[in-house]
Amino acid sequence: MKIEVIEGDITSLPVDAIVNAANGALLGGGGVDGAIHRAAGPRLLEACRALPETSPGVRCPTGEARITGGYDLKARFVIHTVGPVWHGGRQGEPELLEACYRNALTLAASHSVASVAFPAISCGVFGYPIELAVPIAVRTVRAWSKTRPGKVVFCCFDGAMASRYRAMLVL
Repeated sequence: MKIEVIEGDITSLPVDAIVNAANGALLGGGGVDGAIHRAAGPRLLEACRALPETSPGVRCPTGEARITGGYDLKARFVIHTVGPVWHGGRQGEPELLEACYRNALTLAASHSVASVAFPAISCGVFGYPIELAVPIAVRTVRAWSKTRPGKVVFCCFDGAMASRYRAMLVL
């Protein structure tokens, strides 16, 4: 398993799948979610609307993952996962964040995805501290990579975040 860290726009990456840090409704939003929906085009929203609700207004509960086509993206697939909102770490946030990465990777493997790119799940408006999120992301990907071939990219929106991922990968 090859693990890379890049600073850039996840919507432009030539990978099999990109992971969307989504909200439970899967109908677009701000941050990376909005950027992915804009870049993928209106068919992504149609595909998300077609996914069944697990409860009123929720198509993907926190920690789970769903997959759609990539449509106008270079990626063949978008794997949507809903990270936890940070509440100080006392409401199961670390376990839920780990589940996001694990479930996204499991879904990728079941669709023969050889390369997948992740944003920093929950580290935007959901408020998860990056210094706590990065070790969970790296540890979970490394554990997964022992059993499946391919490539994982951590796509960071700025240099400071990319530096945190790179530092964690050398440990």
